[in-house]
Amino acid sequence: MSSLVAAVRRYPLVATTVLLGLIGAVLALGGQTDAVRWLFSGFGLLVAGYETIGMVRRLLGGTLGVDVLAITAIVATVLVGEYVATLIIVLMLTGGAALEDFAVNRAKRELDALLRRAPQIAHRLGAGAGTDTDTGTDTDTDTDTGNGEVEDVPATDVRPGDLLLVRPAEIVPVDGALVSVSAVFDESSLTGESLPVEREAGDAVLSGSINGQAAATIRATATAADSQYQQIIALVEEASASKAPVVRLADRYAVPFTAVSLSIAALAWIVSGDPARFAEVLVVATPCPLLISAPVAFMGGMSRAARNGIIVKGGGVLEMLSRAKTVVFDKTGTLTHGSPTIARVLPEPGFDEDELLVLAASAEQYSSHVLAASVIAAARTRGLELIGSETANEVPAHGVVARLGAREVTVGKLSFIRERATDAVAAPIEGGELAIYIAVDGRFAGSIVASDTLRENAPQTLADLRALGLRDTVMLTGDARPTAEHIAALVGIEQVQADCLPADKVNAVRGLAHRPVIMVGDGVNDAPVLAVADVGIAMGARGATAASESADVVILIDDLTRAARAVAIGQDTIRIALQSIWLGIALSLGLMVLAAFGFIPATAGALLQEFVDLATILNALRAIGGRRDASVQAQIAARKPAAAGALSR
Repeated sequence: MSSLVAAVRRYPLVATTVLLGLIGAVLALGGQTDAVRWLFSGFGLLVAGYETIGMVRRLLGGTLGVDVLAITAIVATVLVGEYVATLIIVLMLTGGAALEDFAVNRAKRELDALLRRAPQIAHRLGAGAGTDTDTGTDTDTDTDTGNGEVEDVPATDVRPGDLLLVRPAEIVPVDGALVSVSAVFDESSLTGESLPVEREAGDAVLSGSINGQAAATIRATATAADSQYQQIIALVEEASASKAPVVRLADRYAVPFTAVSLSIAALAWIVSGDPARFAEVLVVATPCPLLISAPVAFMGGMSRAARNGIIVKGGGVLEMLSRAKTVVFDKTGTLTHGSPTIARVLPEPGFDEDELLVLAASAEQYSSHVLAASVIAAARTRGLELIGSETANEVPAHGVVARLGAREVTVGKLSFIRERATDAVAAPIEGGELAIYIAVDGRFAGSIVASDTLRENAPQTLADLRALGLRDTVMLTGDARPTAEHIAALVGIEQVQADCLPADKVNAVRGLAHRPVIMVGDGVNDAPVLAVADVGIAMGARGATAASESADVVILIDDLTRAARAVAIGQDTIRIALQSIWLGIALSLGLMVLAAFGFIPATAGALLQEFVDLATILNALRAIGGRRDASVQAQIAARKPAAAGALSR
């Protein structure tokens, strides 16, 4: 009963139409046909007046819709006395809007699931709370919190440094670092990984992940607004609020469709001499499928993408994905895993390996580059103690200059080092390796050679994209040409541009002839080129960076094949949207021709148009793609993994 009341409140015009229909049926059984005619006709004219006001508002906003046909059909059926058809047209209009609302909500349920699960409350531990949570499996919160109080506060009130209790099966409210010895979290809503992951003390814990069966303590490292989950929600809200160009294209069909419909109706009236024929044609011309099916298909496509761990920022992005001709890749973190390891340390005379590694790692503490973490990790693995810096300055895409005690240490690319140490020489590297160069007080100190590994599915991803029609493939990287060409050969990329700065990448993408262009990348340096590409795809599985904020598509799973899957979803969605639009147009035109020859009475035509609406909406809902996704998963499971290769960034 409560659901029925909610439906009546949500769709009052539909409820009123149905109620009046029932009243009219009772009156008709009692022989009160005149009362039924006045009741249905009067209500129809009221609805027509209400719709006319909305139509005028849309016209003032610069949009000519096809609702003029529905209004004309209502008035025409009233004038010729087809009052039953009048009520059916009203039901079609009001019920079509309700059906659209229901279908869209059905299509976007995966997107709404993120919003519904947004963490609202955090359990903040008081000053007396103990941080010595010596058991990661103890479900007794007293053991985990010590003697301090637990205060429930809004997640928005949490600040970095706050100590938080996360109870069993609760959602982590903000990004943090684990204080408990160990804990298990379900990160499937963030990464798509179905298996729980185990974290140890000091590991990062993402907001939106679900705690396991034991209470855990974390220390907040970000506010709610800056946390992973809220960033994803922001992307979802941006996606659901957009309107695709193909939908606007469907709106533009309104003018020729309206003109054709009115012409057929007028011609039928003139030839037959019967004004009822005009009403009969317009009844079946009401083009709800034109306005409903495309939005439903796009919401279905975005829902399908979200279910696959892909956030698409709007239906227009799906259209661009479907028409793309060129795909451009960054290398490090995109085609490779982005976690290079140090292969060799090559000091110059006057320096030894440990000293060179300490100097490089100490300077790299102030760098956001992906290789910085590898250098620091290598130094710590050797048990070396890093040096604090008095001043440090990172030059994006070039390197870092740091003052370590009395010495100035510069770490970065060879060209950057040569500006300070003219005696710098290139290190001997093999295919798939990268050298980091170091200068101390203007003297070349040596180099560190790192290597990265190719993503196992990178070659398959390129093959899938070619099969989807993207024939032109490009790599843009800041690496040296030998390294870049080595990687390109492994994955089958045709064009390579190496030694690129961020501005070079932007200019390269702008200069590509075969458009639309997709750019796939990650990291801060890729943000400008992702923004300038027709479709920017960010590999944002490890967090919401500047890349994911500037991209049109964000892949939440650390899986490169999702880039190809995003293109496939875009192509499927556009195909289904256009199929639905043309299905509605074709069926309506066919019914109009039959009605023009007198084969379809007005009342029967109104009922037939309801079936046309239902057929096009059901076809549009195919964009949700459950069966298609199951087929793709089966194909992936049957594939043999491609061979991995070693390569540099």
